[in-house]
Amino acid sequence: MLIRLIPTTRENWKDALDLQVQVQQNHFVPSVAVSLAKVHIRPDGDEYRYLPFCIYAENSLVGFVMITVDETTTCSYWLNGFMIDANYQGKGYGKATINSVIRYIKVEFPHSECLNLTVCANNLAARELYEKFGFSETGEVYDDEIVYRFVF
Repeated sequence: MLIRLIPTTRENWKDALDLQVQVQQNHFVPSVAVSLAKVHIRPDGDEYRYLPFCIYAENSLVGFVMITVDETTTCSYWLNGFMIDANYQGKGYGKATINSVIRYIKVEFPHSECLNLTVCANNLAARELYEKFGFSETGEVYDDEIVYRFVF
């Protein structure tokens, strides 16, 4: 399945704001608006770059993901704010996006050694998906969420 990670810009940000997960998933992922606010606010510190992307399948906007990186390290590369719109879930776009994010990090940041993410403990579907990709729990907790790591 071919998906494209297109930077979120003034041309597509309003469309991204319309993305919605299923109602019962709302507490698992921040809204696109919150993720985009982080680009300006930089809550994790000035050393981090926030790279928001719209996820497209052909010409359809199917989701959103933000990659957060601290290029001064080999291990602070994060998949954040990841969502596939409710209308497109269950069709493989999430898996394709994870693969694309892994490839992106490896190419754009070749000194990186891993990709991290956090997930709510009771988000069993997401935890299972990430574990199938080879992410494993680090034993750390960040903002009450479990930290997972994929080692390159």
